[in-house]
Amino acid sequence: MNRAKLGIFLFTVLLSGGGFAEESVTADQVVTGIEHQFGVTPGQRRNHINGVCVAGSFVGNKAVQPYSMSPLFSGKVIPVLGRFSLAGGSLKIPDTAKNPRGMALEFRLPDGQVQHFTMLNVPVFGAATPESFYDGVVANTPDPATGKPDPEKIAAYKASHPDAKALGEYLGKNNPIASYANSDFYSVHTFKFINKNNKITLVRWRFVPQDGVKRLSDEELKTAPTRFLDQDIMNKTQAGVVRWDMVLVIGDLMDEQTNPTIYWPVDRKEIKAGVLTLTSASPQQGGACEKINFDPLVMTSGIAPTNDPVLLFRSPAYANSYAKRLTGQ
Repeated sequence: MNRAKLGIFLFTVLLSGGGFAEESVTADQVVTGIEHQFGVTPGQRRNHINGVCVAGSFVGNKAVQPYSMSPLFSGKVIPVLGRFSLAGGSLKIPDTAKNPRGMALEFRLPDGQVQHFTMLNVPVFGAATPESFYDGVVANTPDPATGKPDPEKIAAYKASHPDAKALGEYLGKNNPIASYANSDFYSVHTFKFINKNNKITLVRWRFVPQDGVKRLSDEELKTAPTRFLDQDIMNKTQAGVVRWDMVLVIGDLMDEQTNPTIYWPVDRKEIKAGVLTLTSASPQQGGACEKINFDPLVMTSGIAPTNDPVLLFRSPAYANSYAKRLTGQ
């Protein structure tokens, strides 16, 4: 999708109120709920507000072409702009917080086309539906009287929303990363790869750091500074390149397609699909990534979404937040 078409797409979404599926919660309700939870920093993202811009390139593996006709896997060097981020809508959230980190990538393809990957460094999402996600936002919104979330509301939410369990368990067992350069990142959702014969293959993917995954120890969590992730990746890219291998997971027709809180079986076929190389990083304020809306539904031929309701809902929710920050709200 080129930039002109992307602008028309976002404008249409906003006029229609957003949505690719009928939902009982709207994009505006969710974004407003996040604003109530964290407050509003005018002109900034409502979620994943803390972040850093990165740039580099991607070279896809031609071995993926039997599964997808996407130009991502031509074997040619593709320029990439991206952003690392910390989940949450407050600038005060520390880099040691036990919540997900994000990797958003915009691949600059020939003829003005772009492809977005919007990933998290957790293998599953925390909600199976937009409604469930919204319930979690409400449950975790601070009580005005105490300035903190109500423990009883959080307990009631967990008891009534088993779809939040898998992510909670993962975050409980895995300390936060020591560096963006040492974190893996997951598609979280299931996508469709389509080849030149229109054959559809279900896929998920992850980006694996070539320098390995490294997490903060319990002791390091106690002494780590409030902010270190952004400067760390800027230092690392100044000293040399940082690389991730893209690993494509080939699904079975019986694998879960529409629920991002469910793991796939561990024995699925995997293919090294390409290498991401980052060569620079810079503050997001005034940076190349600052104004990009990393909508995960911005795709080229050969890649398509499943009917995952959370995946489909992210597009209008992102558009809602994007419109607000572009107008200084």
